[in-house]
Amino acid sequence: MSWFSRLTGSKKPDIPSDLWKKCPNCGEVLINKDLPRNLFLCSKCDHHLRMPIWDRIALLTDDNSFVEFDSDMESQDPLNFIDSAAYPDRIKKAVESTDSFEAVTVGEARLEGREIMLGVMNFDFMGGSMGSVVGEKLTRLMERAIERRMPTVIVSASGGARMQEGIYSLMQMAKTSQAVALLNEAGLPYVSLLTDPTTGGVSASFAMLGDVHIAEPEALIGFAGPRVIEQTIRQKLPEGFQRSDFLLSHGHIDMVIHRRQLKPTLSKLFSLLL
Repeated sequence: MSWFSRLTGSKKPDIPSDLWKKCPNCGEVLINKDLPRNLFLCSKCDHHLRMPIWDRIALLTDDNSFVEFDSDMESQDPLNFIDSAAYPDRIKKAVESTDSFEAVTVGEARLEGREIMLGVMNFDFMGGSMGSVVGEKLTRLMERAIERRMPTVIVSASGGARMQEGIYSLMQMAKTSQAVALLNEAGLPYVSLLTDPTTGGVSASFAMLGDVHIAEPEALIGFAGPRVIEQTIRQKLPEGFQRSDFLLSHGHIDMVIHRRQLKPTLSKLFSLLL
């Protein structure tokens, strides 16, 4: 019998587990329903929590201006891959839990009145991993940007290339990098927004090929994770290694911008670059 039952003589009430979460930085208890209103920032320490994809799109675009492209593209299973679960079952589970068909959403929008092409990765969908569909959707996004002479913003949040597609996922690194090169040849600006986390094959391709690289505060950005690096080199890494402020101080990125200032900062950048 629980302490609640002994004291009250009744069964302890069932409390839903999705009402709150703890800030990973300071431990403050945050009410989930209040997070969207505060842009998924900790009310105590201002820590930037991971932001759901549609809240991110709303943050960066003018009201009701986002028009999605290629929403029905779905991953296939070219390798008949099975680990602890079959790959199609993993895809089905991710689709049901996120209400998205893939780990990136792309489309056209307005940002303070300016038309842009926007791609936003969804870490909740299989860790934002990049497979064939993610690479294809981002490539098509940049091709549309060239056709319509529009700037591009891609928001990265990914654990890297998707192992269930093997070499097919690794080929997306070259594919998206070539699309960025075509944007560059066309003289069109591409801003890469790096959020927590941006790692693996995504950081080794289009995420670090922008004309301007912006990161959110304390975002983890790198190729291999800090723990893997420490185990490999057998040395303790510097404080804050692979966090956005560390990368800024070592010249790997251009700006670290608070979430509330991202939209006006992007608008000013495009005014300069265009």
